[in-house]
Amino acid sequence: MSNSRKRLVVFPGTFDPITHGHLDVIRRGARLFDELVVAVGENPQKSAMLSQAQRVRIIRRVVADMGRVRVEPYKGLTVDFARRLGASAILRGIRDTSDLLMEFQMAWTNRRIGGLETVFIMTGPEVAFISSSLVKQIAQGGGDVSALVPPQVLEAMHRTTNKRKRRSASN
Repeated sequence: MSNSRKRLVVFPGTFDPITHGHLDVIRRGARLFDELVVAVGENPQKSAMLSQAQRVRIIRRVVADMGRVRVEPYKGLTVDFARRLGASAILRGIRDTSDLLMEFQMAWTNRRIGGLETVFIMTGPEVAFISSSLVKQIAQGGGDVSALVPPQVLEAMHRTTNKRKRRSASN
């Protein structure tokens, strides 16, 4: 790519926690762009199980063997972050029609206010049912989520759950 600009895409989310569904989108998106930035954001409307710093550390470990992928924390609007990085697009995964409706609205808004296109990747059918919210709900209920998340996530979730149990037992 000597004379052309590097094509960078931003894949934003809270990734609380990152799932095999997210990784499916990351792997496939990385093949389409020169560089993919997993942008780990905060959503004040969601109750986080893992801190942003924990999520960044975990995701960096999970994607360490993916050469075109890096992980960055961010605050504020996704379009502002993407523009600061010089991104050519925002990457989003679509699991079903309810995702599609919400994502269309965000894509149109991001194009209008930020001048950025959105690229959609349909998640593979084997992971389309997975959501971070579902993973948290199952884990908090004591269920086994090992088939839904990478081992690094499982370890962190167990540590966090055990800390919370110890705290509540001491109160």
